[in-house]
Amino acid sequence: MDRQKYVIVTAGGSGTRMHSDVPKQFLEIGGKPILRQTIERFLEYDPQIRVIVTLPSASKEMWKDYCASTGFIERYTIATGGITRFHSVRNALRYVPDGALVAVHDGVRPFVTKEFLSGIFEAASRCEGVIPVIPAVDSMRETGRDGLSLPVDRSRFVMVQTPQIFRSEMLRKAYSQAYSTSFTDDASVFEAAGFKVSVYDGLRMNIKITTPDDLLIAEAMLGSRL
Repeated sequence: MDRQKYVIVTAGGSGTRMHSDVPKQFLEIGGKPILRQTIERFLEYDPQIRVIVTLPSASKEMWKDYCASTGFIERYTIATGGITRFHSVRNALRYVPDGALVAVHDGVRPFVTKEFLSGIFEAASRCEGVIPVIPAVDSMRETGRDGLSLPVDRSRFVMVQTPQIFRSEMLRKAYSQAYSTSFTDDASVFEAAGFKVSVYDGLRMNIKITTPDDLLIAEAMLGSRL
């Protein structure tokens, strides 16, 4: 039996690192807010996917007004963002039933493709949870307390992306745990509850837009696709 698909799009960021008064998820690339670009990728993959957006309370009306005035998306749920990403996702999971596949994705990663989403959701249907990873390509060092640093073997490390996709009943159970600072992403929460995470080849172009330089790169990437 196929599981209903959900995506929790985390959009609780601010404009701090962007040096902007506008939260980064609402900045535009290609004439559209980054958040809209991100959600569109999931709707292109599956028009029936259930969309849940986590937003700070102060941004909810802004998003509702934007969707209403542009006719962007009619069927979606807004969950209140929490003090950390962990708390935001936990709030969003209240709207996800057991027996589903639920993806958690950064609202400022707008370059996932239909083909990539198809592959990773297919992989997720066969395991408890799956995360996309890409190899580290730069030389890496480990810094020490004395200011010195030592080179490390980069082949031992991978870079983790989103969407991270899980069986919803397991992720809901995982998020019933008390918060810990060791929870760096959804996979770390999932594993702490005793569940297994599998890896899937990530997408190099699946960048996270967090700085002004990222915004310039994103505009160039989007322009090359038009």
